[in-house]
Amino acid sequence: MVLSIDDSRPIFMQIAEQIEDDIIEGRLPEEAQVPSKNEFAAYHQINPATAAKGVNLLADEGILYKKRGIGMFVATGARAKLIGKRQELFFEQYIVTMMREAEKLGITTEQLMSMIQRGDASK
Repeated sequence: MVLSIDDSRPIFMQIAEQIEDDIIEGRLPEEAQVPSKNEFAAYHQINPATAAKGVNLLADEGILYKKRGIGMFVATGARAKLIGKRQELFFEQYIVTMMREAEKLGITTEQLMSMIQRGDASK
């Protein structure tokens, strides 16, 4: 689990996002044990309380659950839940913003679709 700390966002949020990425990308499958807060803290050289805050954030969302005395685990259905959450964020952050800017510039829906297809073809 590689995390390059970004000073512009709280570290606990970055820890939570990295765990989310690992779940979405299949590196942490459902029912897999998540590294402990102490492992996160040692690896990233951060306070264990900060690492715990990131892990607990995901537990509060039902993405992770605790097995008493053992640790935190990925909940069943966590990947689908995260994908749905990220798709909604993608829509709000990118699509809505893109549509507003296109409207300001007088770009029609057809022109926008053509631009998207042109971008897809350039891969």
